[in-house]
Amino acid sequence: MRGVDQERTARIERELGAVVPGIRSVAPMPEGHSGFSYRVSLERGEGVLRLPPPGVRVAGPTDVARQGRLMAALAAQGMPVPAVIAVSEEPVVDGRPFVLVEWVDGDRAEPAMARLGPSGVASAASAALHELQRADVAALPMAGDPPMSLADEIARWTWLLERAAAPWTEGAERLAEALRASMPGERPPVLVHADYHYANLLFGGEGVAAVLDWEIAHVGQPLIDLACLAVAARPSGDGIFGFSPEGAGRLLEAVPDDELASIYGADVAEFRWYVALGFYEYCAILAYNLMLHLKGRRPDPIYVGREWMVGRLLEVGLERVGGL
Repeated sequence: MRGVDQERTARIERELGAVVPGIRSVAPMPEGHSGFSYRVSLERGEGVLRLPPPGVRVAGPTDVARQGRLMAALAAQGMPVPAVIAVSEEPVVDGRPFVLVEWVDGDRAEPAMARLGPSGVASAASAALHELQRADVAALPMAGDPPMSLADEIARWTWLLERAAAPWTEGAERLAEALRASMPGERPPVLVHADYHYANLLFGGEGVAAVLDWEIAHVGQPLIDLACLAVAARPSGDGIFGFSPEGAGRLLEAVPDDELASIYGADVAEFRWYVALGFYEYCAILAYNLMLHLKGRRPDPIYVGREWMVGRLLEVGLERVGGL
């Protein structure tokens, strides 16, 4: 397998160099779980190459060219995203389209948390979110797309859960029904990253240097992203992300949901509904990726033994929406 990987990397380096001047070397990224990101050395600096998975239809989350166009448009508005060096919709690198962005120097969440503390990191993420939500949507690639309503959000993740049907997704429809029955009023739509959590942020100084991974961005409700942040990093003892089923060990210590709402300036009661929706979203994403892993369609060791987590996400989501 290593020989195959080395051969593919060499081909990627050769083919990228044919369309982007100044490529010195390409190497697979050691971090992350997509397996399709590469560190690129150029004459003028460093970059990150992103390719869709091989052999899949390029659409939605796999449409890296759309992500490149979006980041370029956001960078033009001064938003905290990596600068785009090159992007192609044509299958010119390993038979796939690509986006190449500049390497951003910044801290990952763990050292940022050690340096700034939970409240400092939450404040930085909240400030960056406010900045992104001021983006001029009319100048972005999704201009003209209808905004995603809350009912659309629930339907989106229901669709994914139906394709990941497994014993551990039992109870998902109960959470969906509870969410539909208690939807809050909607606010003016904004740009939504839709996977806004600490692993997708790079920190510099006391702020966010860059927001990464724009695969499922759309136009929708402002509190969607804040809920993603709340769900993906939980207060110690919550027993979800970063924990084994026995509750041992984690890397991040998050602020409680109500404190995060206060830092951002959200209504606490309204935000609790969005947090329940966030649990439903991440339940769907995890269940679907588990299905791909277990069927051998996209194996990834991070999903080994994670079936228990789907039920826990549903359980806590029902607790949150039941307390409204």
